[in-house]
This record gives sequence, C-alpha cells and structure tokens, in this order.
Amino acid sequence: MIHEYMSLLMYIIFSLGLCVILLFSSYMLAVQLGDPEKSSAYECGFSPFDDARHKFDVRFYLVGILFIIFDLEVMFLFPWSVSLTQMNEFGFFTMIIFLLILTVGFIYEWKKGALEWE
Repeated sequence: MIHEYMSLLMYIIFSLGLCVILLFSSYMLAVQLGDPEKSSAYECGFSPFDDARHKFDVRFYLVGILFIIFDLEVMFLFPWSVSLTQMNEFGFFTMIIFLLILTVGFIYEWKKGALEWE
C-alpha cells in the first residue's frame, strides 16, 4: 500500500527541497539594500501617514470593479473553453450573450471616461 504513495512522497520531498534551495539562493545572491520608501506601507496611491478620514476618489472603486468584472469573466471562460467541444448550441450562445453583456459594460465605462486617469 505504501508503495503506491511513494511517487507522491518523492514529489513532495523534491518540491520542498527545490523551494528551500531557491529561497536560500535568492536570499544569498540578491543585493539587500534597505530603503525607507520601499519599506513604507502603500495603499490606494495615497500616503499612508495622512488622515484616514479623507475622501477617496471614485476612480479607485471603478478600477476595482473593472478588475472584479474581468476576473469573473476569465473564471467563466476557462471551463467553458475546455468543455466547448462537448457543449451544444445553447451553452455556446449563452456564453456569447454573457461576453456581449460584459463587452457592453466595458464600452459604457470607456465612453463615460472611467478609464481615464488624470
């Protein structure tokens, strides 16, 4: 029984060993320069040491919504493209309608200037 899991165990040991070697070598070979600007916290393009109660620009939220929309689109496109050969016309046209709705939303945001950054 343990003979069946030997290849899996060897794979895990090899992967962990490779990870340790790569992390250790990158730590030893990389130039370690400390920079206060590089070490400071960075969030939403604002200085982290300002007052926390100031208003955010709505464009940050629009970019976040765009990211979520296209992230969901990719999440639905991969399984759809893998199973496309076994799918009937209903599944194909359902996804085409889904992509058209996302494209219309993207064009709407583009025309409204949501992607323009000043």
